[in-house]
Amino acid sequence: MKSLQLILSNKRYFSIVWVFSSLNIMIGTWVLYIPQVKNKLQLDDSQIGFALFCLALGLLFFIPVVPLITKKIGIGKATFFGICIFSVAFIGPLIAPTYVMLCISLFLVGIFSGLTDIAMNTVVSEMEKSDEVNFMSAAHGFFSLGGAIGALVGSVLIGVFDSPLYHVVIMTTFVIITNLLLFRQYFNIREVEEVSEEKQKLPMKLLKPLIILGFLAMVIMGNEGAIEHWSSIYLTEVVQVSSENLAGLGFTVFSIMMTIGRFFGDGISAKIGSAKIVILGCTLAAIGYVFVLLNGLILTVLGFGIIGLGLSVIIPELLRIAGTTKGIAASKSISFVSGVGFVGFLVGPVILGYISDSFSLKMSYVFLLGITLLATCIAVFKLKAK
Repeated sequence: MKSLQLILSNKRYFSIVWVFSSLNIMIGTWVLYIPQVKNKLQLDDSQIGFALFCLALGLLFFIPVVPLITKKIGIGKATFFGICIFSVAFIGPLIAPTYVMLCISLFLVGIFSGLTDIAMNTVVSEMEKSDEVNFMSAAHGFFSLGGAIGALVGSVLIGVFDSPLYHVVIMTTFVIITNLLLFRQYFNIREVEEVSEEKQKLPMKLLKPLIILGFLAMVIMGNEGAIEHWSSIYLTEVVQVSSENLAGLGFTVFSIMMTIGRFFGDGISAKIGSAKIVILGCTLAAIGYVFVLLNGLILTVLGFGIIGLGLSVIIPELLRIAGTTKGIAASKSISFVSGVGFVGFLVGPVILGYISDSFSLKMSYVFLLGITLLATCIAVFKLKAK
């Protein structure tokens, strides 16, 4: 909670964490309209799954280019321009007249998502180093908070506007104006280049200890991506909610609990340790999936909340464990684990789409329960041993 107090009491730190919130406000708004887009273009689950994959593909495609841009214009400028263009780009998927245009527009959204994501995290890293503070975990808590804001406000506005275009334009305007009020606090920050003697690739002999951490990260981030993109469809098609306003409720509660978990997770971790908090988090997530599969609106939404609480601090803890792996630089081990985890975030929504198309959407959530239980078992036996 100390990092939260730091952010709320200092405009310099709040300015950059608001970019984290802004990014997910737009994503939370988009998630609400996925069922509508699916129905408008008459897509099956595998088609909407591939369309969602295009967003992640755009992000992955642009990642190698981001360092060139941030080096040229600075991470502060890249962050501000990135969040503004990203917000405007989200208009595209909602007005796309064809499936091909939907995929292309989501690909473009992914490009600017990648730029903003990398730039804003680097800004926080530079602030932490220069100011000797620690608020990265809380910054990601604000990311979750943004998702909750987008979904919660959107659940109200979705019943007000006949067209999703009006809704997304309002949210885009809000995001751009609020960032215009704050951007000067970080706009001129540039990354401090550190000359390192270690320019080699990750040594294969040291890769083995990281494989377990990478697999766990892949499962957890796969869960996050799947719930972010499929929770509203699950409530619409499986639970069969009576109103479109309720479709985003699962993701809203999920995001709120993710936010709470990330704000309080550091203190809990300090008391029980990283391994135990990962095991506890996986166990809670598995229990949450059981509630989701019961299909009642209240139980399903409660389940999404439990999942959010369980998943909230697992990735930071896995990265913390990776950073203490003996025999390898922390930067390399963390990059490996987070990179493998990102693969899960990319393919998670796609796998759910194909499982849903081949069997049922409910069966895809049974799959998520299964791999979460597997992750729990691996965490119990491998992390404790480590």
